[in-house]
Amino acid sequence: MRWYINKLPELENATPIISVCGDDCAVCPRYLAQTEEELHETAVFWQKAGWRDHVVSNDEIRCTGCGCRPACSFMLLPCAWEHRVSACRECDQFECEKVRNTFARSEEKKRQCEQACESPEEFRMLCRAFYEKEKNMR
Repeated sequence: MRWYINKLPELENATPIISVCGDDCAVCPRYLAQTEEELHETAVFWQKAGWRDHVVSNDEIRCTGCGCRPACSFMLLPCAWEHRVSACRECDQFECEKVRNTFARSEEKKRQCEQACESPEEFRMLCRAFYEKEKNMR
């Protein structure tokens, strides 16, 4: 994503914003994309990285925040609400099967993401965004 690669220098020192699933929203392209062009380029990348089976609309790729989504892809958000915690690590059942599955599914997607990236720097920042879940959830 050309627009994302151009933003990498300013993202280096971004203060983390950790989601329930351990993603770092502060460096997430969906969270950062503002223009129609950036959203479309992000949607194209999501398909290329294997996170969607087709290029979705800009409205679908636009981040509306975890609390606004009807379903969480890892199903951790509804679980956190059910257990009345704001983060999985606060739960008495941490590290449960859902969390372990989240870590495993995330790791499975990492290789395809790397292949979709235009540069090692882009991949490194996407790793911070999506593949440091275990570190971020502890």
